[in-house]
Amino acid sequence: MSLHYRIRAIAGTFVLASLALGWWVSPWWFLFTAFVGVNLLQSSFTKWCLMENILESLGLAGQER
Repeated sequence: MSLHYRIRAIAGTFVLASLALGWWVSPWWFLFTAFVGVNLLQSSFTKWCLMENILESLGLAGQER
């Protein structure tokens, strides 16, 4: 799986998980949803993505299938 597909999968998982937590646990979890959205938006303008750096530091960025 290429890096940009991994990032999309992680972002989607974070959004869905934070929405579920916000619905069933505490509305404060919706701030995490906003954080993910803001990071997606800023990465579209700056061409820099924090999750990309995290995956690269874990050694998961270069593994293509």
